[in-house]
Amino acid sequence: MPAVTRRLFTRVLIRPEDVAPSCDGFEVIGTFNPGVVRAEHGITLLVRVAERPRTRTPGFVDLPRWSGGRIVVDRFHESDVQPLDPRVVRIRETGLTRLTFVSHLRLAISQNGEAVDSISGPIVWPEHSSEEFGIEDPRITPLEGRYQVTCVCVSRHGAATALLTTTDFRQFERRGIIFCPENKDVVLFPERIAGDFAALHRPNGATPFTRPEMWIARSPDLLHWGGHAPLNLQALDWQTGRVGGGAPPIRVPEGWLEIYHANCRPSAAGEIGPYFGAAVLLDADDPTVVRGHTPKPILTPCLEFETHGFASGIVFPTGVVEADDILLVYYGAADTCTGVAAVSRSELLSSLDGHRV
Repeated sequence: MPAVTRRLFTRVLIRPEDVAPSCDGFEVIGTFNPGVVRAEHGITLLVRVAERPRTRTPGFVDLPRWSGGRIVVDRFHESDVQPLDPRVVRIRETGLTRLTFVSHLRLAISQNGEAVDSISGPIVWPEHSSEEFGIEDPRITPLEGRYQVTCVCVSRHGAATALLTTTDFRQFERRGIIFCPENKDVVLFPERIAGDFAALHRPNGATPFTRPEMWIARSPDLLHWGGHAPLNLQALDWQTGRVGGGAPPIRVPEGWLEIYHANCRPSAAGEIGPYFGAAVLLDADDPTVVRGHTPKPILTPCLEFETHGFASGIVFPTGVVEADDILLVYYGAADTCTGVAAVSRSELLSSLDGHRV
């Protein structure tokens, strides 16, 4: 029987009250889903900051978006929108959805990985029409002498994945959209495989022909992607809603260790369903081949800051830092806070069920 992976400790790193809103009249509702890497100045986090109008007019719904370098607010009568869950409403006239907030990225630094020493002001703002509803959920991979940052850009065209690069986390070069809507949770492998770059991604088709899937793709230059193929993951009752890349894969002697997220399909309208952290081991030379899988989640929402928040019952891993046998797993909790949990790498690998395909 595979061993169970234990949390060695858990910390809350960043709460909404730790961050000031970007403009007057707004409030920060979430500081979560950070991209993380060990860099020159310490463990570096690019944190997603979600904000919305602070005050509400009775009988109306205010929906923010970026336009012309600033946040504007579209006001709708309550009868004109249908709430779908805490994050999304549907405009009845058009049938299209809108987010109830907008997001940008800020920089946080931690020397020991267990507490944040500093948080900057906004560092990556929405600039283009493809980012109209915000920039979300960065992942950071050191590659080709630069930090490659994949992030979700949301607009009236859907959720796409864009690429940013930086050497110092002060100036970023925007490389544009690399996976068109609807595709997100793109994580890059930290080295070439058989001469190509590789990435995990999550196509989010509107027609449910299949159970939730992660896919893998290859690229000669990080901009043009092909060779798409699905990963053959086990069908488990705690990943019936969504599965997608979490932290960038880690090279281990046994192959590639990927800590990903899984979601259980909600049981009632208006709910999101719980999100978990899990792990899969991919073949070193052909990462389309699954070598092992955790039979149970390694991170389950159970602590107060994970079970209660803007979107309750969520742990969403987005970064991992290695410290000898310890893996520091950074994650979003309840779409509200940033947390970190420590697990043993050897214990995690021993928990894999040896699934073969």
